[in-house]
Amino acid sequence: MLDIRLIREQPDAVKQGLQTVGVEPREVDELLALDAERRAAIHKLETLKAERGAASKKIGALEDAAERERAIAATRGLGDQIAAAEQVVTDVEARFEQRMLEIPNLPHPAVPVGVDEHANVVVRTVGAPRSFDFTPRPHWELGEALDILDFERGAKVSGSRFYVMKGAGAQLQRALINWMLDLHVGMHGYTEIYPPAMVRRECLVGTGNLPKFGDNLYRDAEEDIWFVPTAEVPVTNLYRDEILEPGTLPVKHVAYTPCFRREKMSAGRDVRGIKRGHQFDKVEMVKFVEPATSDAELLTLLDDAEDVCRRLGIPHRVIQMCTGDLSFVAAMKYDVELWAPGCGEWLEVSSCSNFRDFQARRANIRHRPAPQAKPELVHTLNGSGLALPRVVIGVLETYQQADGSVVIPDVLRPYMRGRDIIR
Repeated sequence: MLDIRLIREQPDAVKQGLQTVGVEPREVDELLALDAERRAAIHKLETLKAERGAASKKIGALEDAAERERAIAATRGLGDQIAAAEQVVTDVEARFEQRMLEIPNLPHPAVPVGVDEHANVVVRTVGAPRSFDFTPRPHWELGEALDILDFERGAKVSGSRFYVMKGAGAQLQRALINWMLDLHVGMHGYTEIYPPAMVRRECLVGTGNLPKFGDNLYRDAEEDIWFVPTAEVPVTNLYRDEILEPGTLPVKHVAYTPCFRREKMSAGRDVRGIKRGHQFDKVEMVKFVEPATSDAELLTLLDDAEDVCRRLGIPHRVIQMCTGDLSFVAAMKYDVELWAPGCGEWLEVSSCSNFRDFQARRANIRHRPAPQAKPELVHTLNGSGLALPRVVIGVLETYQQADGSVVIPDVLRPYMRGRDIIR
């Protein structure tokens, strides 16, 4: 959520920034009009209450009973006016809060301006794609031939966009999760969290998933508890409505969870394999930092995600998102993409974002810069470290052999009970 004071004081700058992420200037004008209506309603209510307070004080000073009774009768209508004014404030504040929640984050000044993904910038490409002396096969062919992926039974159990990983395939998925967690904890300094996979509605409001993206989420309608689309949601909300004490920041957490999203795919797009599904696993990194350090912290977060790719020995590239391709909550975002030679495409395995104080204001997460200092909003960041099953795709397609077998990367072999190849 943006700071309404910023919108009031710098409306033209806010309009200019939001226009680059698709918000029309009139939407800012409408928000400011609603804010003015809200403030006027609050002022009227406070004036009426002050009038009632002054009248009560005057009545209390009257000694004549008859005169006091006449004064009380004269103020009875004031109570009805206050009740009506309170309802007006309640209604306008609800509309104002809803509109504030629908406004996206302002892009960082360093983000390239562009309408869509065509204006994204390739920052760097690391590693050269492997040369094959045979035609590399896509993972869905490899997985079925090796009997480690079962699409037919996945669809039988749960419907389209579900699959079953079995044997060495399930083992590879689990090995990647455990290795990535150990890497981020042991080498990158994160504290591991194992959070719930279901959260309350207010948690999704805090991270910016609600109200805008409710149609993409799954929930238990009876209890109004929502399945997480990413571990970012429960981990960020660990500190909702809290003040972190001096010396606490930065807080760095890493978490594994299953993730659930309604994938609405275009006909003919990503219909083969395991690139997109309604359920998938992900290792997520989340940071809570001081505002002055968040730009630098984003770069270290990005490097932590890239380190997974480097150690796996799979070529990757880093893309900086332009304004038109930023997420609703991100002020700046980089994507990390792995090369999948069998599919012949780059697959996004991480989005590393700096949200600045956007999420912290929604979730009321603050820190105290120094003892006795006034609490301030923290900056939050997150990035996948990495997302599965696309890393599985990268491993299978990069390390495949001419006979259809797949060599296990060295870093994963201790997690595969010594297995060095899948045949």
